[in-house]
Order: sequence, then C-alpha cells, then structure tokens
Amino acid sequence: MLVDENKPGVGGKPLPGQKLTPKHSVFPEGMGSDAPAWVAFDKQVLSFDAYFDEEVPDKNQELYRIRHCKIYFYLEDDTIQVIEPRVKNSGIPQGTIVRRHRIPLPPPHEDQFYTIDHFNINTEVTFYARKYKITDCDQFTKNFLRKMGVRLNPPTSRPDDPYTLERQKILDSMTPFRPYERIDTLKQFLEHDGHVLRFFCVWDDPESMFHDPRELVLHYYLSDDTIDIKEIVPVNSGRDAVPLFLRRDKLPKHAPMGLYQPGTITDRTVLNVLGNLVGNKSRYILDNRKAGAVHQEFYKDSDLKIGAVINVWGRKIILCDCDEFTKEYYRTKYGIEDFTPVPYKAPPLPKPEKTFPPYTGFGSEEDSLCSCMGLILKPPAKDFKKFLEKDRIGMESNILRFLAKLITDSPIDKDRKLIISYFLSDDTISVFEHVQQNSGIHGGKFLERGRIKKPGQELFKSEPSEYFKAQDLFVGARVCFYGHNFLLVDADEYTLNYMEKHANEFSVADVGVILKKLKVITEPRSREIRQLFAATDPDHNKVIEYDAFRNLIVSITGEAFSDHEIMTLGRYYGVKDECEMDLHYLLAVAQEQLKKNRFENFEQVTAVLQYNDREKCGVLPHEVCRTICKSFKLPLADDDLQALLTMFEDDNKQVEYKKFLVGLNWRENPIHAFQTVKNEDDWTRQPPIFRVKEIKYLPLLDDLFGKEE
Repeated sequence: MLVDENKPGVGGKPLPGQKLTPKHSVFPEGMGSDAPAWVAFDKQVLSFDAYFDEEVPDKNQELYRIRHCKIYFYLEDDTIQVIEPRVKNSGIPQGTIVRRHRIPLPPPHEDQFYTIDHFNINTEVTFYARKYKITDCDQFTKNFLRKMGVRLNPPTSRPDDPYTLERQKILDSMTPFRPYERIDTLKQFLEHDGHVLRFFCVWDDPESMFHDPRELVLHYYLSDDTIDIKEIVPVNSGRDAVPLFLRRDKLPKHAPMGLYQPGTITDRTVLNVLGNLVGNKSRYILDNRKAGAVHQEFYKDSDLKIGAVINVWGRKIILCDCDEFTKEYYRTKYGIEDFTPVPYKAPPLPKPEKTFPPYTGFGSEEDSLCSCMGLILKPPAKDFKKFLEKDRIGMESNILRFLAKLITDSPIDKDRKLIISYFLSDDTISVFEHVQQNSGIHGGKFLERGRIKKPGQELFKSEPSEYFKAQDLFVGARVCFYGHNFLLVDADEYTLNYMEKHANEFSVADVGVILKKLKVITEPRSREIRQLFAATDPDHNKVIEYDAFRNLIVSITGEAFSDHEIMTLGRYYGVKDECEMDLHYLLAVAQEQLKKNRFENFEQVTAVLQYNDREKCGVLPHEVCRTICKSFKLPLADDDLQALLTMFEDDNKQVEYKKFLVGLNWRENPIHAFQTVKNEDDWTRQPPIFRVKEIKYLPLLDDLFGKEE
C-alpha cells in the first residue's frame, strides 16, 4: 500500500504525471463554499431504495428470499448505514443491518472507502460480500446528484418476495371462524376529546305532589356519543342532592319499551348447525351475515335540538336551551340558526325588601345593625383599603385642619379659637382649643376624636345616620357638633393644597367649577364688572389687594360664594412672592429629618463638594449639588432639597455649598423648630403660611368674558 502507483510525493503533493483518485465526496472545482464538509453538509443525508437476495437452504417452500432495505449516505463524513424496515411476523431479525460507519470498497481496493461517486440508480454496491441492488432514491438525493454532475440512470422496480406473495394468497383465501370486527373510534375520540354539548332541560314529573318542573342539565360527549344528566336542586327544595340524575352512557331511543333481556344484544351471532339431531352433540358456527342480530338505536347529536322531547328511560324531557359552544357547533355542522329558547321558568317572585328594626340606643348604630344581619355576630367591617391609602405617610399627614370660632352671643366665648382636625383615614373629627393667656379658659382637648353625626336627625330610626364628611368642611362653613355651632374661618396650607389637588372631590376648591358658577352670575353685567375692577385699580397696576378683590366678589355675587371659593380664586390668580417660605423654618424641618435618620456624614459631603469645586470659588451648580446630596442618600424630600438649594443660590444661580452644609449640620448649629413663631394669632403653631396679598384681575376677567378687544 505504501509503494503502489497512488503513493504521493514529499509533503503529500502528487508526483509529475500522477493522477490521484479522490477518496472523499467534494464539490466540483470552483463551486460551493470554503466551509468544511461537517459544516456544509450537516444533517444532510442521501437516501437510496435497495434490495438484496438471500439464499434459504434446507427449505422446500422457498429457495431464496428478497429483502428490501434503505441505504443512507451521510454527506458530512461519508458514512453509510443500511436499515431494513420491520415486517410484522416475519420471523427475521430486522432493523439496522449495517451500522453507520465508513465502508471500504471490495477487494482489491479495500484501502479505499465508498464515496458519493460510487452511488447511482440501477447499480449494485457490495458491502462486506453482500450485493445491494439500488432501485431508486428520493427527490433530494436526485437533485443533489444532478448538482454534482452525476447522470442518473432510470429507476427500476423492486421485485416482490415470492414466498411472501404465496403466504398472502393463503391468508386472503382463509375465512376465520372468529373474524375480528374492528370498529375504529380513535379518530372520533382524537377529534372531539373534551368537546361537550350542554343543553338545559326540564322534566315535568307527573307523580310529583306539587307538579313542579325539575331543572336538568344534559351533557352530550362528542368523543364517544354518551350522555349524562345532572339535576339542579334548588335551595330548600326538600330533595336529596344526588351526584347524577343519569350516569354517563349511551341513551337508547325506545327505552324502556325497547328494553331487551340480558344476552339478546351481543357482538357476535352464533348458529346451531346440528341442533339436537345427532345425540346430544351440537355444532355452532359464527353467523357472518348477522341475520339474527338485534340492532338498538341510540340518541345522536342530530337528534338533540331546542324544543325536542327525548325519552330518558320513560321520562319525557324537554330541551329548552343550550350554551354558546353548542350553538356554534350546530351552526357549523348542521347550518341551524334558530336557537330561540323555550320558556320553562316562572317569573321570579319580587324579592322582599329587607327591613331592620330601629336603633335601640345601645352601642353604635353600625354594631347594632350587624346583629340584624345574621345569627353569628360579627363586628362592623372597616374600610381597610381607605385606611392604608389615607393614613399618615412620611410628610403626608392626610389630616385637614381648620380654624374655627364659636357662634355664640357670649362675649367670653366669642374670642375662643379652636382647631378642627378631620382625619381622612377613618372620617373622624377631633377639636382642640388654642390656649390663650389670661382668658380664664383651659385649652387643650375640646372634643374626643370620633365620627360626628349631622344635626337634625332622628335618633331611633332604622336607616343609618349621616355623618360629617370632608366635603362638609371648608372655610366659611357653619357646622354643629353636639349642640356647639362653629364657623370655619381659616385652614392651613396643607389643607388648601390637598383640596386643590383633589378638586374632583371638593367643589369649593375646583377653579373650573367656580369659574362656571361665577360666569353664569356675571355674564349679563360684563361691562359693568370690568369697570368696577378698573375703578379699584386707580394706578393701573393690573393688580388689586386681596381684601378689595374679596369685597368686589361679595358685592357682585352676594351670598352665592363661600369664603373658601373666593380664597381658591385668589390663590389661583394671586401674585406669588419670590420667597414663599421662611429659610429658618426650612432649615429647622431639614435638621429635624436628618436628626431622626441619624445622618452625620457632613464632613464627607463637604469633601466631595470641594473636590468637584475645581476653581475653589466656594460655589457649584444647582444640579451638581443636588446629585451629590442624592448620592449620599440625604433623608430629605426632593422638593425640600430643591427649595433649600435655591435659598443658598447667589446672583449667578450658583449654590454656596459651605453655607448650605453649615445650615444643615444639626450637631454644630442646631435650630429649634418654631422658635421664631411669636405671633399669638398663629393658631396652628406653624411658621406663617403663605397668604395671597395681591390679585391679577385681568386674567380672571379674560377667563370669564374673553379677551377685550
């Protein structure tokens, strides 16, 4: 093998004049890609149909046997596999004849292997001394061989095995005594498994004492044409609730008149040939004609439709309605479009109105009402969702606070100032009185926190009482708490902001509603009202004082507008100062937050700010300072941080960060909250809230009457 004429030269290059036979399948020169064969031909297999002759010695019935097989040629590595399809009851080991590997050529070329060039239709190949005759191949193989430049031979027919044909003739001519009659129901099961037709039925039981109809639900299973029926047992009907009215099975049409004795209906009919003529011997044969067979009819899906009456073992049941799947099934298969239901239910009786006894006065109304709902006493259900949404969250207190005065003729009580707090989480109200020196009245808690009923309601009644809601409290409102009349004269900034943010709940804080209401009153007098506002502004500054604005609105509308509505207009069209909050108060609140969260990394923040100050001028841009503070997780709200940084900006909008950190350092420069509040009229003990001083009346007039030409 090393010295034959195909031995290459040094380096594997062919010698001059030497032509080497290719050992592997390759594309023609100049075609295909440069990818290796195991990549280019991955999962590509050529399939050939073939057969081979096998000698059968020592057997008279057959001298040889023809065995059909498949030859697979794997392009990726030139391996070959031979597989023989299994034949039932052949008695021959079948399957893989030659496992997948590279097969060498027959002698004298056993040093070489089979390649694609050795395969063609109507040719023979020899694998390990066994000759295989190739008769045909699949379409992919044909196309591939043509691209390789192979001229394909015409296909030939595969010869049949003579012994197999002889056996098949014998089997076809035989008539078995017990033929196997196969009824294929697998297709129906696979197509309709899980598909069930549902009908709503009624059975008027004539033997019932009260002749009341009984409602049923019929299920028809399309997978095997079986039916089951369930009964809908009403509540308190006195009947036992059974699982099924009719268990699942095929339902005969003529039962019970068509009921047969056991053994009448069988799968096979047997005939007695001899009877009792020859002694006691008998001979039976199978009746292939089924002359004496008894056929029983069962209900099919074509027999079921709305309005039909079916016989369920002697009970007449009317099909009254069906579900949407059933309607779509009959619409698709049978073209039925009319699915008008059959009325079978009597109109329901009017539901009696539930009445409750009047309130007894013991406990709360809700607790007494729960004792009338059922035998098992339960506490009144609380609105837990509202509690979670409206409970205190951080700086959001969800408490509306109003300043109130007593409506009384007593000169002592006229000057008393009270704070009414409304808790949005549970609709409770508490009242505290502001302590005034030398007044002779002890301040503090005036009314315990709780829900307060509106006055003028009957005490002992069946209907639940009405309680004060958040919408009932606004500046200018008059409320009565347990005989004490209050006038709400003011509200804190949080309350005003909350009501304006939730204007859809508070109409007195909805600017759109107020403007519509004001437009209806003032539109006929638009020219006169413009003159009144112009007369109030003699200097033509386009702004007027809030008190003058309020007096004008009151004189124009009378008592139609409350003080809160006028305040809402003033806040919307008011002139806001550049500095709306006190720096001292902001620093006090910020230090309180930092102290609660135990934040003391002021030196590190200062070092980072100085590092970013490249020019060492002591100022940094606003956003840079904000970003650095956020990186240290400064426990301040974003709005408060923005406001503080704005307070420490210079004329060039640069933040003086050293002063900013000195003000925040609660260790070295503590600022006590509310220490600057010295005004006795500051009823909320908070820093002076922002109040509107001047009103821009021209935008208001433009929104009411349009722009003046």
